[in-house]
Amino acid sequence: MIPATVRQPLSRERILVAAVGLADAYGISAVTMRRIGEALDCEAMSLYYYVESKGALVAGLAEQVIGEVVAATAADPPGATGWRELVLGRCLLARSVMLRHPWAPQVIMSLPEAPTVTYAIYEQLVGTLVDAGFTYELAHRAIHALGSMVLGFTQELFEPADGSAPTMTVDQMQAMTETMPHLAALATPDIHGTEGSLSTCDTQAEFEFTLGLLLDGLDRARA
Repeated sequence: MIPATVRQPLSRERILVAAVGLADAYGISAVTMRRIGEALDCEAMSLYYYVESKGALVAGLAEQVIGEVVAATAADPPGATGWRELVLGRCLLARSVMLRHPWAPQVIMSLPEAPTVTYAIYEQLVGTLVDAGFTYELAHRAIHALGSMVLGFTQELFEPADGSAPTMTVDQMQAMTETMPHLAALATPDIHGTEGSLSTCDTQAEFEFTLGLLLDGLDRARA
């Protein structure tokens, strides 16, 4: 007798894991209740018992990825001793999580408030700084200076919702070259790298450069 296949019961966790898988494979626009239902072999309407709305699904996606950051940065980075190495190492570990989920920064920035799990990351950061001799006032300023870098990405102005690079026609580029030559020079391909890129200007090189400047400045302020 062939044993009957036992279907796994639905849960919020299973739904969010399936949603993250869809976003990783096809982009955030591919994440719909219908496609999640297909992935889990169930009716889309049954998902609403666990995730009541599209907004709740988006918040859950952010929660899942930030939870990965918390897990990745829970232990001290290998070889890190001083506060600077600890913060640098954790930011780079968080970056590795975001590179696995390049859609996540836009999702996280779209939320009206941070998921509760995010607080663990900033609690860890403040604890590291205070243990190293920072005052709470300076640690507070450090949080604002580092911003989303502790989550593994930098927040940009005017980033397209789908994360794509803005395009310009030849005429527009020519007009920009004549009226704004310095910005036109910045738009050349050799200025913008592609390695470890989450967006046009959030590349691995840009991330590490900016992070280094901030940590240097914080070290001077601490002294």
